[in-house]
Amino acid sequence: MKLRNRLTCAASAIALLALPACVAAEPVETAAAPAAATPAGPAMWKVADEDTTIYLFGTVHALPNDLEWLRSDISAALASSDTLVTEILPEEMNSPSSQMMIASKAMLPPDQSLRAMLSEEDRSAYEAALGLLGMPPGTFDRFEPWFAGVTLAVLPLMKEGYNPESGVEKIIDTQAGSEKPRAALETLDQQMSLFDDLPQEAQVEFLMSSARDPLAIVNLMDQMVAEWMDGDADALAALMNNGLTNPALAAALLYDRNARWAEWIDSRMDEPGAVFIAVGAGHLAGEKSVQDYLEDRGITVSRVR
Repeated sequence: MKLRNRLTCAASAIALLALPACVAAEPVETAAAPAAATPAGPAMWKVADEDTTIYLFGTVHALPNDLEWLRSDISAALASSDTLVTEILPEEMNSPSSQMMIASKAMLPPDQSLRAMLSEEDRSAYEAALGLLGMPPGTFDRFEPWFAGVTLAVLPLMKEGYNPESGVEKIIDTQAGSEKPRAALETLDQQMSLFDDLPQEAQVEFLMSSARDPLAIVNLMDQMVAEWMDGDADALAALMNNGLTNPALAAALLYDRNARWAEWIDSRMDEPGAVFIAVGAGHLAGEKSVQDYLEDRGITVSRVR
């Protein structure tokens, strides 16, 4: 795999930030829905006052090509909004400057090697995972553990037909049209730094959560998408929380960001107009969700779907 392809793959994986935290989770047993049941559709919330409305829509960043989820009320909320806000701006993902930035953060110093950081047991499991995915043992020797971890998290999904081009952000961006203003809660640089700033021990733990069972993410993702399509935020949170065993990862990937986004929304409520915010569904589910942090600020959040 050439360096450019690795970097592009990692950029796609970073967009799945809510998922790698769950890779270590055992699949959660859920009751099967009746065969004839029709999914309720993804959940949506809003906060509003006399002159401002902000919609909160939980997304899945990569989906199978044939999944139909865009309902009329979601389209109507998007159409009525003055601005579309996502985690990062779409044009950041594959720009040459982004590739250079990823490389600057992902590469190890010349005298270091990823596999040298691993215990004998972890190294054996890691090399076996690479082999299962069709990659040589030294594929990521020059990269930091977080980079290998995000790539190992996303490759099995892509092999099973999960496609960022079919992801919610891509569809919503197209639906919004070129004339609607865009804004972002973060930059790709900031998202990369979430991993790059983790201590080496946490990075290795993150990597091994993927490497010990590299195909587990597919089953977990299938379950998460099913709950997302049912609009069941509580069940989605249960799936995610089952894997949030590392406090540093949980804080970096979810809780701290949720608090910052709630602060952004609070400030935006001071301006008139309508905003459609589309962020990973895991940020809008469970304890310490964006909604929880908004409630802590005295802002009422209403579910509208």
